[in-house]
Amino acid sequence: MTQAAHTSAPALKLAPTPGQTIGPFYGYALPYEKDNELVNQARPGSVRLHGNVTDGAGALIPDALLEIWQPDEEGNVVSKDGSLVRDGYTFTGWGRTAVDNAGHYTFTTLNPGATEAGKAPFIMLTVFARGLLNRLFTRIYLPEDTAALANDPLLSSLDAKSRASMIATREADGSLRFDVSLQGEDETVFLAYPRED
Repeated sequence: MTQAAHTSAPALKLAPTPGQTIGPFYGYALPYEKDNELVNQARPGSVRLHGNVTDGAGALIPDALLEIWQPDEEGNVVSKDGSLVRDGYTFTGWGRTAVDNAGHYTFTTLNPGATEAGKAPFIMLTVFARGLLNRLFTRIYLPEDTAALANDPLLSSLDAKSRASMIATREADGSLRFDVSLQGEDETVFLAYPRED
């Protein structure tokens, strides 16, 4: 009896299985006390970041969950414990909040500083919502430093309308307004990060 020769097939690169929408179940375990307060609103320099989250038809989404990540006012990326147990004093650069039943969110935070001289300061925003197989990422740029905004590599790669979707509006009281549109005519620019093999 002879043994048949086996040839090896070339190795296949397989893509990860996509996520599935089975919720959202954000009311359990994810929200926690003062999750949207990166700083106390009485702290000098505190700023309100707020806006609405809408779907492709412009309807408000009542069950999205948002996270922000940012440097402090001096542009330092903070590495301190305390994100899940807010003490009212420690700025950790991270917060989470669920939208209310009208699709509106609010964070109390600081205006981020630039992490490098001449760079445009921004806040990273992550969006979880119904119908999303995977979370979405975008940036919230501050509107004031127009020279830094004009030189930002990411913003420079976009057309004017897309660029505007990533820049917050400064309101009369100093608050930052940033609306998130998941699809449609006014869709916010979302970022994709390359996967490692």
